[in-house]
Amino acid sequence: MLAELGPDLQGLADAAIGFVAGGKRLRPQFCFAGWLVAGGDPEEPGIVTAAAALEWLQASALVHDDLMDGSDTRRGRPSIHRAFEARHREESRHGDPVGFGTSAAVLLGDLMLSWCDELFRSNGLPHAGDAFSFLDRCKTEVVAGQFLDVAGQTRESLSVAEAMTVVRYKSAKYTVERPLHIGAALAGAGPELIAALTEVALPLGEAFQLRDDVLGVFGDPEQTGKPAGDDLREGKRTVLVARAAELTDEAGRELLRTSLGTAEGVDSVRDLIRTSGALAAVEGDIARLEAQADEAIDRLGADARDVLGPLALTATRRTR
Repeated sequence: MLAELGPDLQGLADAAIGFVAGGKRLRPQFCFAGWLVAGGDPEEPGIVTAAAALEWLQASALVHDDLMDGSDTRRGRPSIHRAFEARHREESRHGDPVGFGTSAAVLLGDLMLSWCDELFRSNGLPHAGDAFSFLDRCKTEVVAGQFLDVAGQTRESLSVAEAMTVVRYKSAKYTVERPLHIGAALAGAGPELIAALTEVALPLGEAFQLRDDVLGVFGDPEQTGKPAGDDLREGKRTVLVARAAELTDEAGRELLRTSLGTAEGVDSVRDLIRTSGALAAVEGDIARLEAQADEAIDRLGADARDVLGPLALTATRRTR
């Protein structure tokens, strides 16, 4: 339909399709895992449709997240707003290229969110209505988490507990818990299994986001597709930063106050995170959360272990 309206909208559609090429596909994988744990048929095509819809939700969130953060790259390529800025300049268009890029990113992110619902609605599974309620909650929760993250950047500091609340709502629920719930609900799971999956999902999702935070500061840009230190440059009050503030002395806290959120302060804040023991503390948090998730997987039984065990390792033992 978009292509019929001319080359500008063909370009928008091409950008959307190109954006979802790549990525870890974790949310669809957890959705499929929830389906299998609840006894769903692995050959059922409807679950593939439902799980794929979550990739449009993820794409929408990333396009908007990059815009809010002013990020230049995503997955080793220009972020959507930067790509449309560049297109504006290359084609010598009238007006403001930055404004054009911003508008394109807002609209494309909204379109992807609409496509998520449209695709999910077409899965044809008998329990789709039950699962849709979890998808609705997922969308609300990720917006709540994103806003807590944005609001946190306006504060001088966040405690570890406050930073972990951001982790839970911005990532753990959205990446692991709700996709598992959606897949299980599509297979007709009852409340007991949904609750048992939460016991797996929340610690695993929190460990996933803490690993993401570590990679954002110490990861290899060749692997992550983003410059190392972006979170520090953007002034994100992550758990790493909260741990550093907790463990350092007053001079270290003053360094955080003056250098976090500046390009020139990235190296000194990174060094503080390491030397204060914050990096080691967060690695300890990740190991503790992994162990909690592992115990919860064991309580679900051997079949669930076969499905969730490898996926849990993929989420937390990664380099990108």
